[in-house]
Amino acid sequence: MKKVIVVFFSALIFTGVSFAQSVEELVRQGDMLERQLKEEEAYQKFKEVIKQQPTHLHGLTRCSELASRIGRRQSTKEKQMDFYKAAKIYAERALRVNPKDSDANVAMSFAYARMSLLKNGKEKVEYVREIKNYADRALTYNPQNFKALFVIARWHYEVSNLNGMEKAAVKVFFGGLQKNSLDSAVYYYEKVKALSPEFVLNYLELAKAYHRNNKKAKAIETLNHLLRLPNTAADDPTIKSEAKQLLSTWKA
Repeated sequence: MKKVIVVFFSALIFTGVSFAQSVEELVRQGDMLERQLKEEEAYQKFKEVIKQQPTHLHGLTRCSELASRIGRRQSTKEKQMDFYKAAKIYAERALRVNPKDSDANVAMSFAYARMSLLKNGKEKVEYVREIKNYADRALTYNPQNFKALFVIARWHYEVSNLNGMEKAAVKVFFGGLQKNSLDSAVYYYEKVKALSPEFVLNYLELAKAYHRNNKKAKAIETLNHLLRLPNTAADDPTIKSEAKQLLSTWKA
């Protein structure tokens, strides 16, 4: 009987070790696939991670951010929203694991940012509020989080582009608007550039901010630099295509 018990517990220990290695290997594969710009495949790997370990923080945050990015490439607004809702759910789960995790807060901010693109009026402004709230929290826990800084930059840019009704609603939520929202957007985009000099999307948005701020030469210079960067995300080829179109328009 004693021998049977020893064998039984040995089997349990071995199973536990194998389980941990399995999750670790899935995470490694997911990270590698993401670096290879295979975001759909990476997304599936991280979903397997949290299926085995539902509170795996890295797996949850990666699922959320990837769902936000993959959703952007869907062919219909309905399919896009399905991914964005999934991104929000994964972010909520990550924040339950650790509400002070900077990346989890950024993931939630991304989810709201994506969903806001499909909203209008007061509902859009409510989403805009959540975008900034979660990005601010992310920066509280990690002031060098370039993704959170990018969200803040984008927030200022979008606020500068709101219509009259939306600006009135923002005043209700935020107690007023900065007159220099566009300048603030440029400031934060430049901070992101310093922290993450190969973040392609940041250059596109920075160029748009410069152009709207009547700094056409800086906008064109920024796009030309963007086109020389390596691709580090699956959307980068599309971003570069948009940059080329903007260059053609702005130089005309």
